[in-house]
Amino acid sequence: MQFKELGLSQTVLAALATKGYSEATPIQAQSIPSLLEGRDLLGIAQTGTGKTAAFMLPSIDRLIASGKRAQPRGCRMLVLAPTRELASQIADNARHYAKGTPLSVATIFGGTSIHKNKTDLARGVDIVVATPGRLVDLMDQHYAILLGIEILVLDEADQMMDLGFIHALKRIVRDLPTKRQTLFFSATMPKTIRELAGQFIKNPVEVKVTPEATTAERVEQHVTYVAQAEKQALLTLALRDPSIDRALVFTRTKHGADRVVRLLAGNGVASNAIHGNKSQPQRERALGEFRSGKVKILVATDIAARGIDVSGVSHVFNFELPNVPDQYVHRIGRTARAGATGLAVSYCADDERPYLKDIERLTRQKLTVVPLPADFVNEANKIKSTRSPMPVSRDEQNGRNGRAMQNGRSGGGQRNGQGQRGGQGPRGDQPRRDGAPRDASAEQRPRRFDAPQGEARGEKPRNYARPKGKFHARPARPAGAGGGRGR
Repeated sequence: MQFKELGLSQTVLAALATKGYSEATPIQAQSIPSLLEGRDLLGIAQTGTGKTAAFMLPSIDRLIASGKRAQPRGCRMLVLAPTRELASQIADNARHYAKGTPLSVATIFGGTSIHKNKTDLARGVDIVVATPGRLVDLMDQHYAILLGIEILVLDEADQMMDLGFIHALKRIVRDLPTKRQTLFFSATMPKTIRELAGQFIKNPVEVKVTPEATTAERVEQHVTYVAQAEKQALLTLALRDPSIDRALVFTRTKHGADRVVRLLAGNGVASNAIHGNKSQPQRERALGEFRSGKVKILVATDIAARGIDVSGVSHVFNFELPNVPDQYVHRIGRTARAGATGLAVSYCADDERPYLKDIERLTRQKLTVVPLPADFVNEANKIKSTRSPMPVSRDEQNGRNGRAMQNGRSGGGQRNGQGQRGGQGPRGDQPRRDGAPRDASAEQRPRRFDAPQGEARGEKPRNYARPKGKFHARPARPAGAGGGRGR
């Protein structure tokens, strides 16, 4: 369906024409007519389906038609997003769609100047795109007043729940006028999200452009079974493929993302990391270099990846499978955008097979199994020198320590000539404090806190229990007693 058939104003249609948009996506075609009528909406749609235009285009028309002005410290339309990157992306689109209109747009999220946020709100803003945390801070300081809001949009609601924003959302809604239009979007719609939606929207139009939790149809999905310790080598080899335009690599942790970037760099593959430990300028620079193609590989965590709307992403690599299956849907939605096709590759270690089963159950789709390359072992050996060892689990470390003790070595002890620790230094032949030889087994040594040890030395048994009640002060020292710091 053409945009001009949906009832949008000529001003908005002109803004769309400058971007070359004429054909509406399914969610836009189903949403815009109802939103122009002022209906609440419950939208179930994956990323990359055109949600932003679906709610922003009719909202701009409604704001212009109402003829109202934003009050000082207030706004007329509030869009809530889970991450800074997504908020920034929505605001950029809103500015473009509102070009040629008197509407103003501002962003409010962490990592930026709160003074600028206060300045923007002081004179009133038509459209505010915000993350919940920073907005609540401004509300508590009485710099944000939400009584004049005409339209509320909650985007990526399932992700906001995952990030623990539920209390902030309820705090925000308490200050909103009851008479408003509310738009609620989520890629998945489990029971908890539907219950949350019921608290925000009234008699909504429900738009579902794809079955719940299904993945993008244009994404080819592969899985390769590989040992955890070999994932880095496999990823390095894969990213050397010149056919990759831009690739997103997902890890479960922030430190894991940094480690992948460091080891890729050691193998001559340039990449950037984006995650919550990065400052806002660092995140913007990494995203800018990725969008421009200067650096074609971006390693991200699930949270930071929200808002990465780059049409040229040809590949998504799940370096680690997500332990929450819904995240898989969001991850691979970063590719195959704007009508393009994409490839999603997942690396699955033995301990991740349950995660893979959960993903396939949720998406109702089997991933295509791709075996390791025939020359993988030979090629992997060439890059081993630049790979750091994988983290050792606590159980494995305890096992190593036990074997070291059995071999007469200790984790502590003196350093040898090569700077390594060992138990065979100058004290190697001396007995232990408890009188047992240093090579005695645990069964041969006296137990550390056995009472008979003290009694055998004629000592009064110690009572290690702390007295109940008030803490008793130490008795005063007799005059002339030694000790203290000067000793």
